[in-house]
Amino acid sequence: MAQKKIAGVLGATGSVGQRFILLLADHPNFELKVLGASPRSAGKKYIDAVNWKQTDLLPTMAEDIIVTECKSEFFKDCDIVFSGLDADYAGAIEKEFVEAGIAVVSNAKNYRREQDVPLLVPIVNPEHLDIVANKLEKAKASGEKRPGFIVCISNCSTAGLVAPLKPLVEKFGPIDALTTTTLQAISGAGFSPGVPGIDILDNIIPYIGGEEDKMEWETKKILGTMAEDKSHVKLLTPEEIKVSAQCNRVAVSDGHTECISLRFKNQPAPSLDQVKQCLRDYVCDAYKLGCHSAPKQTIHVLEQNDRPQPRLDRNRDAGYGVSVGRIREDPVLDFKMVVLSHNTIIGAAGAGVLIAEILLARNLI
Repeated sequence: MAQKKIAGVLGATGSVGQRFILLLADHPNFELKVLGASPRSAGKKYIDAVNWKQTDLLPTMAEDIIVTECKSEFFKDCDIVFSGLDADYAGAIEKEFVEAGIAVVSNAKNYRREQDVPLLVPIVNPEHLDIVANKLEKAKASGEKRPGFIVCISNCSTAGLVAPLKPLVEKFGPIDALTTTTLQAISGAGFSPGVPGIDILDNIIPYIGGEEDKMEWETKKILGTMAEDKSHVKLLTPEEIKVSAQCNRVAVSDGHTECISLRFKNQPAPSLDQVKQCLRDYVCDAYKLGCHSAPKQTIHVLEQNDRPQPRLDRNRDAGYGVSVGRIREDPVLDFKMVVLSHNTIIGAAGAGVLIAEILLARNLI
């Protein structure tokens, strides 16, 4: 068996950092050795520094790890670093890590719009990691030191949105109009401060700051194509696709639900049965590469009228699979459907771990 790669986590005491630790605890490819957090947590054993809020118990292997500050000098032996940092701190810290030659997979939004930074949903567009491969090949050819790089995980709600779009675009051509209304779980807001219980109990909050803009923009990058020189991704233009998102916070613990309507550019549109079969047949590249966390069934097409539901369907394929139901013709556009994805797994930390598995399978770390 190949030697495990050394992994570290930034923002290890936060909600995303905790999920990274759970997913890495018994991972066959990665050994978690370094945990970074704020200066007030540094120097403490992790068990003493963290306010553990996951439904699974804190892994014993992480309990006695001494927390460090989020500085590259403490992570220099890591092959990969997962960042669960808040956006207020991620920018400067992640930049320092990349400049120190460290590979970073980030859940923060800070670098998602940078042209030379891949923005990934690993079950959708792993080919955008060609940007990283190109960067490493150029450095090697010129005799330069191996550079650090950053790969960004998409926004949690974007992950569920683009999952069914990718196979449909591949088989039937471009989608030129897309609307989505989200019903997003409270875990997407994190623990501190999170959503106050009195605000969400018996309620829906029809606003999530910045979320609609993120979904509308990120979709155009994730579904975009690689530039010929593999230096960046060419975004879809407003003329190529119009995306409209409305985002709502609901009283669900985990699992983002989205009601999607779409129109194909090429008319006549495919039949309802063709759309369903296309989604059923989709196999993500991560599974073809043999990645440990890749879902065996990328998209679960559900025929029951009352599915998908967060509590019943969010854990399909350990949270890496996406459920799609109520697929039907749309009287305004072509088709409408309901999509469910696990926002803290394929929409956040799980996506980061699967991205790292793809990087490893491609010998990029």
